[in-house]
Amino acid sequence: MTVANYVITVCDMLINSAKPEPSGATNELIYRRLRAQVMHGELLPGSAKTLRGIGAEFGASMTPAREAMRRLVAEGAFTLSSSGRISTPELSNDRIEELAALRALLEPELAARALPRAHLALIDRLQSINGSIAQAITRQDPVGYIRTNLEFHRTLYLRAQAPAMLAMAETVWLQMGPTMRSLYEKLRRSELPQHHRLIVAALKAGDEPGLRLAVRADVTQGLRMLAQ
Repeated sequence: MTVANYVITVCDMLINSAKPEPSGATNELIYRRLRAQVMHGELLPGSAKTLRGIGAEFGASMTPAREAMRRLVAEGAFTLSSSGRISTPELSNDRIEELAALRALLEPELAARALPRAHLALIDRLQSINGSIAQAITRQDPVGYIRTNLEFHRTLYLRAQAPAMLAMAETVWLQMGPTMRSLYEKLRRSELPQHHRLIVAALKAGDEPGLRLAVRADVTQGLRMLAQ
C-alpha cells in the first residue's frame, strides 16, 4: 500500500467512525430503554426528564430524544405540562381506579384465552418465574419484582394469541409503572403473591372461572389499596 493510499484509507476510517448512528435507530433505542424504565418502576411518580438530559444519557442528539419522548408521552408513560416539563405520571385515585378496571377487564380475558394452550411447559415456566419473583422479594428489589411480575403475566397472555388485546394491557402497565413502584414501597412484600399460586393451580386444573377470578384479584387488589 502506498503512502497516499494509506492516508486515504485512514481518512475514510475516521469519517466512517464519526458518522452518527441513524436517527431512527437511536430513537428506537431511547424509546425502548425509557419505556422499560417506566414500566418496571425504575422511575418514581413525578420523576422529571429533560431532552438534553436524555440525549446525554444515551449519547444522542436532541432530535431522536425528542421523537422518543413524543411517542412515550402519547402512550401515557410521561406527561407534558403546559410549561414543557416532562415527568412520569402522578396518578389520582380516580385514575388508579380506572386503570385497575381496565386490567380487570383485559387480563382475565387474556388468561381465559390462553387456558386451552396452557401445556405443562408453560406451567413450568410460570413456576420458574415465580421463583425469580421470590428472589426479588428476598433481595428487596422493587424493580426486579415488578419486571418479573409483569413477565409472569406476559408469558401467560402470549398464549392467548390476542396481540391487540395484549398491546392494550401493556399500555396500561406502562402508565402504571411508577405507581406500581409506589405500591411496592407501601406493601413491602415478604412472600410470593398468593394469587400467582391460584393462577397456576387453575391452569393445572383447567378451571376457567377460577383462573379469571385469580387474575382479576391479582391485578386489582393492590392497586385499590393505593386508591384508598
